[in-house]
Amino acid sequence: MEKNINIPFLLAPMAELSHRALRELIEGFGGCDEYFTEMISAAALLGGGPFERWYIDGGPRPEKVVFQLVGADIGQISKAAALLDRLECRGIDLNMGCCAPLIRKTGAGIAWMASVDRAGGLVKEVRKAVKRRLSVKIRAGLSDNFDYLVKFCRRLEEEGVELIILHPRTAKEKLKRRARWDYVGALRRELRIPVAGNGDIGSAEDLNVRAAGPCDAVMAGRAAVRQPWIFAEARNAQKTLKNITTEDTELHGGKTGENLVPDTGLRFLELLARWQPPEFHISRARRFFGFFCDNLTWGNYLKNLLNREESLSGMERVWREYFRDTSTSP
Repeated sequence: MEKNINIPFLLAPMAELSHRALRELIEGFGGCDEYFTEMISAAALLGGGPFERWYIDGGPRPEKVVFQLVGADIGQISKAAALLDRLECRGIDLNMGCCAPLIRKTGAGIAWMASVDRAGGLVKEVRKAVKRRLSVKIRAGLSDNFDYLVKFCRRLEEEGVELIILHPRTAKEKLKRRARWDYVGALRRELRIPVAGNGDIGSAEDLNVRAAGPCDAVMAGRAAVRQPWIFAEARNAQKTLKNITTEDTELHGGKTGENLVPDTGLRFLELLARWQPPEFHISRARRFFGFFCDNLTWGNYLKNLLNREESLSGMERVWREYFRDTSTSP
């Protein structure tokens, strides 16, 4: 594992989750190497949608942020990429992996993987429009065909993509089977550019196990919502293996796991109110706590209570009452 200690850890792009409030929360524990944003609609960005400024807020560490674009029109995506390229960021990412029916039906997301030429044409135009690193996030494909996956990625590489992020499941599988992490290593051997892996990361240990394997970066999604300290915990574990002192490897004042949950939940509500518009508060809070409450024995009960609330103040009240009651119960 030591030879891979510098393998980057990436936060996955997740709808209604990968926004500034979550980045602020994760950064408070020590952060990760790159933060991919939730999908930014190229059409909405060009159209000046009322909420787009929230999607392109790169704080608190814009130099770590990767803006992910989604769309079906090459011209629109290229123009939107050029706009984002003017902002401070780590890079631009093209979504060619989203399997949501509404996205795929429009020709966006994983629909790009149906045609090597169409996808190659998109990358060619976007490469002309941007100077920053250009990456593409994909799945294993519309079906399980590794030869086609290699052909597809080689075309992207030829047109100027500098990083491939592979979620090694097919469109139909979604989360129904284990991710084929052997595909990540196999694809890496076929390409000259770096390949990152994404899928089935559930713990800091998983991050380090995958970082020790044949990949150039490891991306985590839902696990980083459940455990915003996951990246720091993984780095601390690496330091422990190198015999760094206990004092240097303590996480958030020595607290770990469930001990962090009460304060972290309140901190998220505070950040959400500060960094997201009121129209987004409830949907984003419900999405976050839908994962974060898994840290608790009675998490489903608490989720139900939180989901009944229609304001952040109501959610805060429920959250505080839950921990007050559980701390005083026999």
